[in-house]
Amino acid sequence: MSDKGTSKKVTRVGGDESATTTSSASGFVASAESKGKAKNLRMFSILSWIAAIGIEVWAIMVLRQPPVNMGWLIGLIIGALVFAVIGNVLWKKANRLDPASEKDKTRFFIQNQLGLIISIIAFLPLVILIFTNKDLSGKQKGIVGSIAAIALILAGATGVDLNPPSIEQYTEQTAQVESLNGGVNLVYWTKSGKSYHLFSDCSYINSDRTTEIFEGTVAQARELKNITDLCDRCERRAVKENEATIPEPAEAPVEETE
Repeated sequence: MSDKGTSKKVTRVGGDESATTTSSASGFVASAESKGKAKNLRMFSILSWIAAIGIEVWAIMVLRQPPVNMGWLIGLIIGALVFAVIGNVLWKKANRLDPASEKDKTRFFIQNQLGLIISIIAFLPLVILIFTNKDLSGKQKGIVGSIAAIALILAGATGVDLNPPSIEQYTEQTAQVESLNGGVNLVYWTKSGKSYHLFSDCSYINSDRTTEIFEGTVAQARELKNITDLCDRCERRAVKENEATIPEPAEAPVEETE
């Protein structure tokens, strides 16, 4: 497949692995490096979640010791939120590096929505206890209860994954790119782009607004930028170029009859 190239800086991610020819027949398998990174991210994520829940317990203890120290309580809620969000972000990044399979529905749901589950555990009991606490005035309940409720919403929003990655999704997307790209798993994307591309000179990324173009595998585009969409313009161009390279079938010789 031809590519006119681009004058923009093209940065390869993940070393030479980006340009290797791969087979998607047996399904996507995360590399040992990606699995290692995912393991470390999940460890830090779990530690952050433990800290968030520990701070929640601390906040509950403060709530049960009248007179309630409002400054401490609000500070603890904010601290729990920070650790919960950090854990949620790291966990979702780990899932993109080493996705689960959709075949096991329960495990797939828990792995991809664990951040939401932890956020509920970390904040919902506290919200309930605040609004049912008899030592807080109505005004105090309104202030600190609203802060806790907002923290629950923010943590839940960062924890939920509306488009969770899966082995099957990676396999399908990689197979599509390879079929259009001569069997090579290689795509291009930008820092702010929403799609990955088959051509570095595609006008969507080779523009005045672009200073740097990244190249790598489909999985790397998902891991680094959570990009799941193939550029329609590149897809049409690849189909057209592939059709142009297919030789026309030779005509059968015409037998002469007497």
